[in-house]
Amino acid sequence: MKSVVIHAEGNICVEDRPEPQLQHEDEVKVRVVSSGLCGSDIPRIFANGAHFYPITLGHEFSGYVEACGPAVTDLHTGDAVACVPLLPCFDCPACHREYYSLCKRYQFIGSRCDGGNAEYIVVKRPNLVRLPADLPIEDGAFIEPITVGLHAFHLAGGCKDKNVVIVGAGTIGLLAMQCARALGARSVTAIDINPEKLALATALGATRTFNSREQSAADILAGLEAESFDQLVLETAGTPQTVSLAIEIAGPRAQVALVGTLHHDLTLTATIFGLILRKELTLIGSWMNYSGPWPGEEWHTAARLLAEKRLALEPLIAHRGGPESYARAVQALNGKPMQGKILLRLD
Repeated sequence: MKSVVIHAEGNICVEDRPEPQLQHEDEVKVRVVSSGLCGSDIPRIFANGAHFYPITLGHEFSGYVEACGPAVTDLHTGDAVACVPLLPCFDCPACHREYYSLCKRYQFIGSRCDGGNAEYIVVKRPNLVRLPADLPIEDGAFIEPITVGLHAFHLAGGCKDKNVVIVGAGTIGLLAMQCARALGARSVTAIDINPEKLALATALGATRTFNSREQSAADILAGLEAESFDQLVLETAGTPQTVSLAIEIAGPRAQVALVGTLHHDLTLTATIFGLILRKELTLIGSWMNYSGPWPGEEWHTAARLLAEKRLALEPLIAHRGGPESYARAVQALNGKPMQGKILLRLD
């Protein structure tokens, strides 16, 4: 079978590898159709960030069930499924409380073991969620990134009737923005430094947008004055500057959910730290995308919103192609962030 394999830093190859077979009774073999590149994959490819090499990445994928072990009775050949990449131990104190994202004895597809950037993969039954019958199979590859924002909403007690502010209009941010609109947010604001991303945010339904390269935090705060209360701010860019900005532009007693992963040290000035106290902000750390019952309401909500056609995905896709085309597109990043989702197609 064809696989996209990372052999070392920046070395992306398309190879023929043996097709995996079922080994245990609780496993499922999946024929992968679509697999997305995640921002977290970029340091695995370009910054020696993988647990081992060579590795086949891919934890945002969808496809069709090819075969099931005898213990799997609720899935059948031909069923459409999407990957749930985390496999918690289900037996530690965190798992007993259904804090699955906090399990310390977990496995993870496409990171701690080979992933879905191949024609076939064998995974445990809990690593799959069945897709609605009328959902396009490619859309299933977006469920995992959609649930990232939904998990932050879950931790914040929902977004209905709140003024939601998204700091960082990348794929995660724009998906979260659309989810907020669909789930009843009172207003949805997008903040970024890229005018093209802000134009896309407007086209996708943002109430208002701000360019934080051209407008100061004070200007943005003034522009948000009418929506300063009942505010939920999501930081999705994962930079020290945007974390500081999220705190600066947050309204009184706002919730600030930190979603983006930092790759550089964060230093807050005494003034900005003081804003957390003076505005009585609630800081929420959001890690991965799981809750109970497994894999969580986030996954069912994501599938439902997609099936109801409440989310626009096509404008978020920068590239789709077969293994060779996908490998070239990823190689061209050379470690830089994606400007849109890169999809591997294997049908």
